[in-house]
Amino acid sequence: MSITPLMNNRGRTYEKAEVVKVNAPTRGYIRARVIAGKHLGQTLTARSVDSYLYGAKCQVGMKVILIVTASSTNIEASVYSENRAPALYGMIALFIGIVILIGGKKGFISIVALVYTLLCIIFIFLPMIYVGVSPILASILIVAMTTFVTMILIDGVSAKSLSAIVGTILGVIMAALYALLFSLVTHISGYNVSDIENLIYVGEMTHIQIGQLLFAGILIAALGAVMDVGMSIASFLDELKHKSPEITQKELFKSGMHVGKDMMGTMTNTLILAFVGGSINTLVFMYAYHYPYLQLINMYSLGIEIMQGLSSSLGVILAVPATSLVASFLLTHKYQLSISCNRKR
Repeated sequence: MSITPLMNNRGRTYEKAEVVKVNAPTRGYIRARVIAGKHLGQTLTARSVDSYLYGAKCQVGMKVILIVTASSTNIEASVYSENRAPALYGMIALFIGIVILIGGKKGFISIVALVYTLLCIIFIFLPMIYVGVSPILASILIVAMTTFVTMILIDGVSAKSLSAIVGTILGVIMAALYALLFSLVTHISGYNVSDIENLIYVGEMTHIQIGQLLFAGILIAALGAVMDVGMSIASFLDELKHKSPEITQKELFKSGMHVGKDMMGTMTNTLILAFVGGSINTLVFMYAYHYPYLQLINMYSLGIEIMQGLSSSLGVILAVPATSLVASFLLTHKYQLSISCNRKR
């Protein structure tokens, strides 16, 4: 698949370097030796600006990333940032180690499932929407693939995993339908996001359907919480049926609903707080500038945050009866089939 170049990067590279001198030849410049990249071994004079988003407060011996722009007659360099890749890798390794230490085999499987999900998004979802496939359809495919593989990895092919799969997918679909209804009623679309100008440019240069990205994001964001609820309820009902084989399908369903109701409050709070945390900067602006109520309630940014939070929360809520119903049916009939087979023997 060919990638449409949206920026001319000819002659520009990002290279690892080590600071060997600060404020040379004049203040605001450093001397840095390239330790990896096209200009390996060269010592370059680079502009260094210590800002919140770019640059770094350079010290001798510090590892940095340089933006090097080379032409036939000249080489210019500037400090892009501190080389924080080793620290990022270390924190990721620490996270994986803690998950495996506490979760054991299940923890390792969860890491495999997480990696699988990321690979699906990077190598399936993004290429699909890049060539013009509907982001909503692509996200539904990713949700189905991720849910299926994750549940099978965790519990194998069983009534419990199948119940969790069906409940999760139904919950996410309900979240999508609610988001669509919310959009139609409030006249909020994927073209009302804050960075729409940049997205429109990307859409004009590629085949990406920009207007659907917001809803695709809602589906993917809802997946994690809905999947958690689906597996938790299915696992509880499976354990309950194992401990009390005489329990009926109706009683199993009621038990799943009781547990699900307890989970609703915490999971919906988790989702709402996650979206609030992601938009905390916007909320600070609203509070600091004392926006009037009518301005606040009609802001696109606030409406989008409400839509995302409510859609994902509704997906969690509706996954409870869906998973309880499917799990109670499958587990009851699985047990009855097992008894019938044993009698024939």
